[in-house]
Amino acid sequence: MVQSLMALVLRRVLAWLVWSDEHAKNLEIVVLRHQLQVLRRQAGRPRFRWSDRLFLAAASHHLARETWRAFLVTPQTVLRWHRELIRRKWSRGAGRRPGRPSLAEATRALILRLARENPRWGYQRIQGELAKLGLRVSATAIRILLGRYGLGPAPRRGGVSWRVFLRQQAASILACDFFTVETVWLKTLYVLFFIELNSRRVHVSSCTATPDAAWVTQQARNLVLQRPELDGGRRFLVRDRDSKFTRAFDEVFRSAASKVIRTPVKAPSANAYAERWVRTVRTECLDWLLILNQRHLERVLRVYVHHYNAERPHRGLKLSPPEGPREPMASAVQANVCRRDLLGGLLHEYYQAAA
Repeated sequence: MVQSLMALVLRRVLAWLVWSDEHAKNLEIVVLRHQLQVLRRQAGRPRFRWSDRLFLAAASHHLARETWRAFLVTPQTVLRWHRELIRRKWSRGAGRRPGRPSLAEATRALILRLARENPRWGYQRIQGELAKLGLRVSATAIRILLGRYGLGPAPRRGGVSWRVFLRQQAASILACDFFTVETVWLKTLYVLFFIELNSRRVHVSSCTATPDAAWVTQQARNLVLQRPELDGGRRFLVRDRDSKFTRAFDEVFRSAASKVIRTPVKAPSANAYAERWVRTVRTECLDWLLILNQRHLERVLRVYVHHYNAERPHRGLKLSPPEGPREPMASAVQANVCRRDLLGGLLHEYYQAAA
């Protein structure tokens, strides 16, 4: 009842005030402002586009300061928008990043690749390599890019890892070690072998039940005399600290201009190539045979070592045997592929029969 009475009174008052088109326009403005106040109470903070800011800032110059309360923002915000327009008017090159254009993605990837693959190359060395490839990049841009990815200057870019060091020095390293074999009669036989790290070629000298210092030294002499290509071609010999390797054993290799390097105590991973071959010869051969005596073991090892060096593909040598890949054969047909059995069928070698 009270609300109906108030609505009737308000309608009569507005009808008395609005008696011309000018007054009707003013009433429309009042209605819009009232609706704006309602929206302010309900909605959150409005988001203005750049075009909205431009229009409101320009319209504020033609409205009295008292009418600015119709805006959704405060007068300070409108003035700040206007100052931003003035700053953009007088600023040159707005919207464009200063400096040289950024490097292409392929160029950045190439620079990072050159830096990682060549840790001793400086910024200008990389710049010269890129110029040779037809790419013009400044040394400063290279320095900034490498610093962004955690690659410092050439001397401090990173040390050489053990994997890289051994790969670089493998051509001049020879490793040796012992492993034992138990016969059927539970007699322990010791086998001394040498392995070339670059080619993985294995040399098994002999086996014995009593590996004293004289026997070990004689096997070293036999290797140097029977393998003249090893004399002077191997700068380092890696061995463990076994007491069977005496000073006389080391002198044989020192006389051949080779330096003897002893591995740390209880660190088999320091002689990983030799340890890996021991596992290979056991899992592929010795674990599947009953060894009768020393003569039997020497014959088995002689057959297996020849198979390992000449026929068995090696994963670390791109699936080639240690003695090198053979001439590629023509496309093999199943009927022309023959098999050769070794050690009673324990090992198989395949070859293509002549047509």
